[in-house]
Amino acid sequence: MRTTAAAVRLPGGVTSLLSAFAALHPEAGLRAWVRRDGVCSPVFPEGVADDAAPGPARHTLRLGDGAELALEATGRVEEAAVDFLAEAIGRVLAQEEEARSAARELSEKYEEINLLYSISEILGSVLTLEAAAGRILSEVADVLGARRATLWVYEPSAQCLVPAAAVGDTVPRTRISIHDPDSATALVFRENQPLSLERGAVLPRDRHIEPRPQGREPFLSVPVNYTPPEGSTRTVGVITLVGRRSNDRFTAGDARLLSAIASQVGSALETQRLVQESLRQERVMREMELAHDLQLKLLPDTTVFEGTAEVAARCVPAESVGGDFYHLFRLAGGRLGVIIGDVSSHGFSAALIMALTMSAVGIYGPEAGPPREALRRIHAALVKELETTEMYVSLFYGVLDPAAGRLTYSNAGHPHAFVIRRDGEPIRLAATSLPLGILPLDGAYGEESVEWHGGEDLLCLLTDGLCDVLTREGQVGESVVVDEIARLRSRPLDEILDRVFALAAEARTDIPPDDRTAVLVRV
Repeated sequence: MRTTAAAVRLPGGVTSLLSAFAALHPEAGLRAWVRRDGVCSPVFPEGVADDAAPGPARHTLRLGDGAELALEATGRVEEAAVDFLAEAIGRVLAQEEEARSAARELSEKYEEINLLYSISEILGSVLTLEAAAGRILSEVADVLGARRATLWVYEPSAQCLVPAAAVGDTVPRTRISIHDPDSATALVFRENQPLSLERGAVLPRDRHIEPRPQGREPFLSVPVNYTPPEGSTRTVGVITLVGRRSNDRFTAGDARLLSAIASQVGSALETQRLVQESLRQERVMREMELAHDLQLKLLPDTTVFEGTAEVAARCVPAESVGGDFYHLFRLAGGRLGVIIGDVSSHGFSAALIMALTMSAVGIYGPEAGPPREALRRIHAALVKELETTEMYVSLFYGVLDPAAGRLTYSNAGHPHAFVIRRDGEPIRLAATSLPLGILPLDGAYGEESVEWHGGEDLLCLLTDGLCDVLTREGQVGESVVVDEIARLRSRPLDEILDRVFALAAEARTDIPPDDRTAVLVRV
């Protein structure tokens, strides 16, 4: 016999997490089923037919009473996202179980039982700590008769306790270092033990009590702990109560109840942290993808040279963004300027230098005259940034003049530059000076010139990342790339690059990945 979906109720927190996940990943096709005594009942999304057959479960979670919650994703979604959802639901379920256990222990106190369940509902229906903290503290203060209450949350990056909410007083603005030897709150956090000052007790004069009791008000402070499914318990905050409307002291039972509440709050804090971390990672990934797209758009479109030259170029960053780049531009007299550069490093820092260099190249490359003068001006524009970041840039700038049959170039420490002759012989275009950022500002850039056979010779410019990854036993990676390009020299240039980058993608090496760039020109 089959139960209906309406007969099965999930905790509010689980339903909220499922709805939030489905809204964030609409393409995932998320479905959830409850299995009890061999019977499956659909519980998410609403409107799933009772007789719809469940698919293979990605995760199965215990609900208690022999029931299980099964999750399946029928659409397109990353496995890590579903894993995160299952972990968050598991923690909400663990939180629910902890609330029930605490309620059983305190069954003789009706108000306290209602408090625990009320807090559980709050945590289950509200995903943000900011929205839940004030409501939880109000409930706690009412049941325990406290005049004031404060919740402190641990911030690992700053090694301090941050006030998250307060009742009966304004939220403190002061952060407390967990290493503060004079702070009572920091002491509770460090020692993971409750601190209770009975009415009439003398407060230590050298101890800061946060918030400080007025006169001889009772004071109770307990650590907020979180116990993961696997691993040891860790302290994630502190809850403090000050003063009582009944003028009674806080009892041992009050301390136990507050500790039970704190445990629930600890689970909520960890769930909130996981949600925020997931959202942060997704934002970072979107920003990285945007940065990747924007950087590649800085590189010129080689199709604009169709009809005057055959050009193929490709840049594959080791990370989302990188430090390799190239540039091409038409010059007077039917000449073509070609530039390739490699910033020392990769990632965001290299990408910033790359963007600055591309800007300088775009300004000085077409108008500076000889290649050596262009490099001098580009270096002058970048020298302060290069000195500040302690980076350097290897840069090759060549000017192809088919009418004169010459290639004139200036090579600032770029190692992989060749002309491949029509018979397949590679001619290295050696460095004529040190890289930008290493050569002194007043240093001279050398310039060389080689013969160029229009329509037959091939200009081949590469970066380290492409060459190093193809290094094999007994053969240098640069030779592997150049030999392959020379072998395929008569084929379309895009086809040659497809082959070379496919070799690099298939290579197995222990060398850390670097940006990979290649430029081929035949004119």
